[in-house]
Parts: sequence; structure tokens; C-alpha cells
Amino acid sequence: MSKKKPLVVVTRKLPAVVETRMRELFDARLNLDDTPMSQAALVEAMKTADVLVPTVTDKIDAGLIAQAGEQLRLIANFGNGVDNIDVASAVQRGITVTNTPGVLTDDTADMTMALILAVARRIAEGARIITDDEWAGWSPNWMLGRRITGKRLGIVGMGRIGQALARRAAAFGLSIHYHNRRRLDSRIEEALDATYWDSLDQMLARMDVVSVNCPHTPATYHLLSARRLKLMKPDAILVNTARGEIVDESALSRMLEAGELAGAGLDVFEHEPAVNPRLLKLARQHRVVVLPHMGSATHEGRADMGEKVIVNIKTFMDGHKPPDRVLPSML
Repeated sequence: MSKKKPLVVVTRKLPAVVETRMRELFDARLNLDDTPMSQAALVEAMKTADVLVPTVTDKIDAGLIAQAGEQLRLIANFGNGVDNIDVASAVQRGITVTNTPGVLTDDTADMTMALILAVARRIAEGARIITDDEWAGWSPNWMLGRRITGKRLGIVGMGRIGQALARRAAAFGLSIHYHNRRRLDSRIEEALDATYWDSLDQMLARMDVVSVNCPHTPATYHLLSARRLKLMKPDAILVNTARGEIVDESALSRMLEAGELAGAGLDVFEHEPAVNPRLLKLARQHRVVVLPHMGSATHEGRADMGEKVIVNIKTFMDGHKPPDRVLPSML
């Protein structure tokens, strides 16, 4: 007699190859039209599913977890971070939480480097001038940007993505500096030719480019506060491809409006999908480049994320510890 397949509820539409494999392995309930689940639908999913597969847009908070049925034993997040899930509440209820680390490293590092170049060299502005048919021809002093070779890059958060960015930035001739909760092993530091700063404040004051690459946790909420942003040089640029909540958006907007920063490149926002109207105005004035949270958006990356989710579910259902389990102590 065959073993009953676990009921796996998936909150958003995933790549077809991932959904097909899920249907083969599990009793998978898919989101066919990709409409985000309502709160009521999430509650119902928590009450009926053996496994919930949420995404970064689904807020799985303590209140929702309190309504979970006894059969729910795994929340397999389709995403690298878990700031959308109250991990402590889940663990307290005996629910295991997993994520999909590592598979988006190169994609996000690529996009971070692209944003650094886009802001410094005014790429988005130049592209718009062409498409709006406003180009009158080349001239020596027109559309001047900033050279990045020889400049200092300060990386806030030197995990997988931060290190991948460091390797890319070094190829462009940037000097690598970083601040991290823990200093890297000396061999990694030497391989990256990276300078460690135990004081974030001191690093920010000396960098030409600052890239935010740390996870969003209670400790990193507004890590780049109004006070810290004020420490940056007026000709510096800020890039954020991590989480919007790490940067005080209102303070950043004020500084950009006042010309106290040279520019910013943002792929994430504090209140997604809403974008601060002041940032949108600055984008229209070509003083900031904004993207719709697409740093990890590659066909390969999404398929790899789905494979990680499947491995975590299969391993858990086979009675083993899933490879990407997340514990409160890790946050």
C-alpha cells in the first residue's frame, strides 16, 4: 500500500518545471493565477496543509502561526531570507522552517554591480533620452558620470552575496572594504583583498560606494539610519539589493533631495510593493535608479530555488533534518 502524499500548499505560481515536480512527489495545491493569497486563504492553508510553501510577499506572523492546524509541520520558504516568517513562533509550535540559501548569490551580486554602474554612469537616464528621442548628439561635457575604477566600495554584510560582489567589484578596479557581524577568516579576507571595519560608522564616512548586502533582522532594521547616512560623503552613492527595511528611506530621500548624496540604486523598498513617492520623484529627476525587486530574477535562479524547496520537503518527509533548516539562533 503506497504512502499517502503530504498536502503541500504553494502560495504563488512557481516555474512550471518546479510545479510539475511538486505534483509528482506531493499532493500539491498550486496557485494557478498567481494572485497573492488573502489573509483568509492563508489561514485556511495553515489549517489544512502538511507543508506550506510561502514566498517573500507572504507575512507568516505569530497570529497566523497560532491558527495553524496540528498537521502543519513544515514551512518551506521559497526565498533566501525568512524575515517574512516569525521563525521563533513557528519553532515554538513545533513547526520547522526552511529557506533557499546560496542559489541566488550570483544573480543578486550581478544586479548589485549593475546598479553601481547604472548610478555612477547614468545608464538609465541615457537610455531614456534615446527612447524619448531627446538626443541632439555627442558633446564633451554632456552626460558625465563618475569613474568607479580606483574608488572604495564598502560592503555592509559580507556573506555569500557580499563576497560575490567583492569579486566582481575588484575586477572593475574598486578597493574592497566591508563591515560584518563577524570578521571573515583571514584566508578569505586575503583572497578578496578586503579591508575589515569593526565600526560601521567609520567605514561609511570613507567610502565612495556603499552596498547593502546583509539580511533583514530586528538588529538590522534601519541599520543605515538617518544618523549613519549623514556620515557618508556627499559624492558617495548607496546601493541596496538586500531588504528595504535596512535603510531609513525617508532620511535617504531627504539627503538625495538636498544633494547630500550623489545618488542611489535601489532594488528593494521599505513598504513593498509601495514605493516612497519621494523616491519616485527623484527617479524621474534621474537622481536615483529604482528597480522592482528583480535582483534574483533569473530563470535559472527561480528553478534552483524550487529545487531547494523540494529537497527540503522531501528530506523532512523522509524523517531527516532538512538541509536548509532555519533556527531563531541563526537570525
